[in-house]
Amino acid sequence: MKLIRYGDAGREEIGVQIDGRNYDVSALGGDYNEEFFADDGLARLEEFVKANEGELIEIPEGTRLSSPIARPSKIVCIGLNYRDHAEETKAKIPTEPIIFMKSTTSLIGPDDDIVIPRNSTKTDWEVELGVVIGTKASYVEPSEAMDYVAGYVLHNDVSEREYQLERGGTWDKGKGCDTFAPIGPILATKDEIKDTNNIRLWLSVNGQVMQDGNTSNLIFDIPYLVSYVSQFMTLLPGDVISTGTPAGVGLGFNPPIYLQPGDVVELGADGLGVARQKVVAYQKP
Repeated sequence: MKLIRYGDAGREEIGVQIDGRNYDVSALGGDYNEEFFADDGLARLEEFVKANEGELIEIPEGTRLSSPIARPSKIVCIGLNYRDHAEETKAKIPTEPIIFMKSTTSLIGPDDDIVIPRNSTKTDWEVELGVVIGTKASYVEPSEAMDYVAGYVLHNDVSEREYQLERGGTWDKGKGCDTFAPIGPILATKDEIKDTNNIRLWLSVNGQVMQDGNTSNLIFDIPYLVSYVSQFMTLLPGDVISTGTPAGVGLGFNPPIYLQPGDVVELGADGLGVARQKVVAYQKP
């Protein structure tokens, strides 16, 4: 299945995508959140869709899509997980996964605006594959890790490089700004993605392709990451693990290239759709 959430920010309804068309399933009740996944929601949703085949109401084209998951308990990210990205940023190849967090308040929809933070000059892009947890996971073995996965999402791990690298402390300062986690348009359940080790993902800025990578180049694969992260924290249903970005980020160019107001970022991944974000300057509310 392909799950979507749609409608005005803060007032989203749930839906599904079938053959490229979006349909409302709000009659099922609830939201795509921790409770949904923990309460066997995917199975209930599948039964609901089958029972209402041919009767689901189509969502009008142009309706805003939100993140396909409601605000999770955490967004866990893996740094430098593609060898070519580590090399372009002149970073040491990690011997263990590098973990950092994005604030849940950075979560937005796939086509919402990216807001450059106040006084920022080094806002960057990072296309990534996100793994959505379906079952509470703690001290999971790699051999059983996929049993805890609900599905996958497209994620732009937007990053402010000065905040991340030049302001002291951890990377989190440059990763958790408002609007820095556009996710979606869909959540594809596990059965929709046949080979997680062969997913092409790409990103362009103003029509120019900047990133074009493949998960076959991950240093640490998805089962390993789920297991590894679960050694340090309990993963709850609906949580996201973002698995890293391939080469082609703005920081890696000489000289670096950073996002400016008016820029348009487009990104996509096999089986996970395409997202489009306009970049705007911060304005005081």
